[in-house]
Amino acid sequence: MSSNFKFLLLILILSLPFWWGMNSLEKDLSDFFFWHQISKSPQLIPHIFTAQLDEKLEALKPIRDRKIGDLDLKVKSAISVLVDDKGLEKILFKKEEDIELPIASLTKMMTAWVVLNHYNLSKEITISKKALDKKYGENGKLQEGRTFKAEYFLYPLLMESSNSAAIALSNDYEGINQEKFIALMNEEAEKIGMNSTSFYNPTGLDPEESGTKLNHSNAKDLAKLAKTLLKKPLIPEILSLKSYSLYGPELVNTNKLLIDENISWQERIIGGKTGFTEKAGGVLLLALKAPKGKGTIINVILGTENTEDRFQEMKKLVNWLKEAYQW
Repeated sequence: MSSNFKFLLLILILSLPFWWGMNSLEKDLSDFFFWHQISKSPQLIPHIFTAQLDEKLEALKPIRDRKIGDLDLKVKSAISVLVDDKGLEKILFKKEEDIELPIASLTKMMTAWVVLNHYNLSKEITISKKALDKKYGENGKLQEGRTFKAEYFLYPLLMESSNSAAIALSNDYEGINQEKFIALMNEEAEKIGMNSTSFYNPTGLDPEESGTKLNHSNAKDLAKLAKTLLKKPLIPEILSLKSYSLYGPELVNTNKLLIDENISWQERIIGGKTGFTEKAGGVLLLALKAPKGKGTIINVILGTENTEDRFQEMKKLVNWLKEAYQW
């Protein structure tokens, strides 16, 4: 083998990665211009490629159907996010999604997240007198001196939005007090990337003292929290329950959409969380299975005028999503 031939062979071998890269780049550019042209002139596609095109277009859905008008929700803020099986997101609807607002009992989703990540769920908690203080509202089904595993408190917390359950979890668990618990809430919010969120209590109640800060967030951050929280199997299990009575008095879910017989998409509901205070107004988060197995839709609405409007506006949003997108 001559030295010139060896030299040429070496050059060829060394240049292969370059040509492979060029071929890959050429393919990517070709695909881009191909799809761009298709979007403008579908009639140019040869019949032989129709099946392949349909498959690719199906993967790109949902596609906004512009024949359906935009939605006007009577809320201060809202967002609807589609999360596919790979965790990729697509915003389907938004209205003032970045403005920071009080979030009432949507706070309790973070309370639950802290418990799931920092507590031994089998460890018992005895309900203190402080947890049942009247300033936290109705005590629900909890009684002073009763002892339950930490896991049980997540049921009244998320189903009935029990403030007493939130106080028991943040104050009666060994080695924890509210100050430490609230610090953990804000640490976890930072980890999740909730950059417009701050917590000052574990309940979401409006503070009694003037000048005391409110828990606040925005719709975008709350969707991030829900996406993270729903990865824990116990959470959708709890949020989807209409009622629960394993440990005595029956707990009844405050999410009326679980029992609303007038909605056609009830079987798609994964779960939701309600909230209301005078300063926050009505708030509601609802997670649903997307049509045709496209993933999970996380809807957040903030700032309705009353408790009933949060459900009506959520129904409007879900119905609109079904019509306004080709699934």
